[in-house]
Amino acid sequence: MGPRRLLAIAGFRRLLLSRFASQWGDGLFQTGLAGAVVFNPERAVSPQEIALGFVVLLLPYSIIGPFAGALLDRWDRRRVLVAANLLRGVLILVAAVCVATGVAGMALAMLALVVIGISRFVGAGLSASLPHVVPVRNLVEANALSVTLGAVVSVLGAGCAVGLRALFGEDDAGSGLTAAVAVIGSVLAATLAARFARGALGPDEVDEPATALAAVANGLFDGARVALRTPSVAAGFCALLAHRASFGISLLLTVLLMRFSFEDFGPIKAGLPGLGVVLGFGALGIFVAGLTTARLVTSLGRKRTVIGALGIAAVAQLGLGLPMVLPTALVAAFLIAYSGQVVKLCVDAAVQRDIGDETRGRVFALYDMLFNITQVVAVGIASTVIPPNGESPALIVAATVLYLLGMVGFELVTRRGRAA
Repeated sequence: MGPRRLLAIAGFRRLLLSRFASQWGDGLFQTGLAGAVVFNPERAVSPQEIALGFVVLLLPYSIIGPFAGALLDRWDRRRVLVAANLLRGVLILVAAVCVATGVAGMALAMLALVVIGISRFVGAGLSASLPHVVPVRNLVEANALSVTLGAVVSVLGAGCAVGLRALFGEDDAGSGLTAAVAVIGSVLAATLAARFARGALGPDEVDEPATALAAVANGLFDGARVALRTPSVAAGFCALLAHRASFGISLLLTVLLMRFSFEDFGPIKAGLPGLGVVLGFGALGIFVAGLTTARLVTSLGRKRTVIGALGIAAVAQLGLGLPMVLPTALVAAFLIAYSGQVVKLCVDAAVQRDIGDETRGRVFALYDMLFNITQVVAVGIASTVIPPNGESPALIVAATVLYLLGMVGFELVTRRGRAA
């Protein structure tokens, strides 16, 4: 259809704007919080505490993620999106007050955990709702447009956080004010979602036990069962989880190198501003992936597209990561983000196309859980061997090997599906 005709669909346009508002707020809140904890001159933090922060923020929601999917397949998704965004807005303000008053440790981590957990829930709801606003035959390009631009908007939110910290200050008070601005995104996202009619976003049918508790308990098993018996989805998970594990290692390395080792490169400053530039290069890669993925799949096929993307990421990880300097890290960020987004778009489309609406929410929630657990495990293992300044060639090689394993896993599961 092309972007212009897609945007002419009122429901798609409204869902897209809700995604934009939500992800802009997410990018601002998470970057503001990272600045408050990692790059705040009033707080001292060790590399191990940075790694622990990743684990604390991702692991608990990873455990409950699949159960959230059962709710997305049981409750009116429009109502869920409105309520979740409003609740997130309230908790963002509470977290901002905690940052401004100097609260640290587990209390702040748990607040951030809940906020980000709700954001993941909202993201799964938006993805599960997409087939209700665009024709099924156009899901690949609609998903590419919405997910890609949403990721870019998230990075723009992160850039706003960097700018607001420069305006408000890098101390606790300034960090708290920066995080508080993210509430605007949640309120706008809820307002836009509220404009849909009741039931317009699904689910069309509710195939759930009589009680919500039983439905939630079944979410994990149903999502896993459906994903495993769908070869296109299972193979995609192999590729995407390999990328996520490698990405987790790269993320830890980048944060530590930016904090302790990287030197300024021309106008690009190390520290949080430099991390913002790295995110910008990653956003550019995501944007380019959104423009090219549909055409790549059309010309090369899904299998060659996914394997080629993993190959590009492996080369970038090894060739551009090993120098461990800021200029090559920027190029690596672009290529790795591009490749990862190509794989993600292919997997998203497989879930939306090959999974029935009555279980799609649970599979997306399982998808999100596996995302987080994989990154948590990768970061946790890397944190036990990484030096304090982040300079670890061995971890860069390990991240490269993960991409190669992802290629092998994708190929084997795809062949199994064809044989069946």
